[in-house]
Amino acid sequence: MTSAQRPTLPPPDDAWLVVIDPQVVFADPSSDWASPMFDGIVPVVDELVAHFGERTIVTRWLPGTDHQGSWQAYFTLWSFADRPDDDPLFDLVPAARAWVHGDTLDVTTFGKWGQAMVERTGEQHPQLVLVGVSTDCCVISTALAAADAGATVTVVEQGCAGSTPENHAAAMQVMGLYAPQIVVVGAEAEAA
Repeated sequence: MTSAQRPTLPPPDDAWLVVIDPQVVFADPSSDWASPMFDGIVPVVDELVAHFGERTIVTRWLPGTDHQGSWQAYFTLWSFADRPDDDPLFDLVPAARAWVHGDTLDVTTFGKWGQAMVERTGEQHPQLVLVGVSTDCCVISTALAAADAGATVTVVEQGCAGSTPENHAAAMQVMGLYAPQIVVVGAEAEAA
């Protein structure tokens, strides 16, 4: 594929890189939620963070304490994760600490899109480049909600880690159905 045919990432002065939940709970092999793909995304995210610099937002999922509605059943099923927000399980992995510019964006929902993201970007309809974990939960939840709100979303496939390679592929296929609001790009994408 020639460079003229390769998909491009939006330029860093027009878009925000969102690194979703690079936390111990999703990386440590002893965790019930560990992604077998996590280590493979770190070099990709390193490169993207170098490209986007201060326009990088790192998020963290936290359990919170007010488990209402379906969250009650969720935490019954996944009781190992019902811990205080400051538990080391929810810390960033060491590699991710260098990706943070300012504070992490901490939320108690799978999707990271919301008023806090709007305030962080300063835009109602930003361009977002998504990477992180898990492709089949927090990444897809963020992408769909952001696109529905009018954001333009690019998902970097090799920068995302699924709960399994099969679930990762399935989530990518679903997000790919939402073009042009959500565009999935592979490792061949070039920075604009």
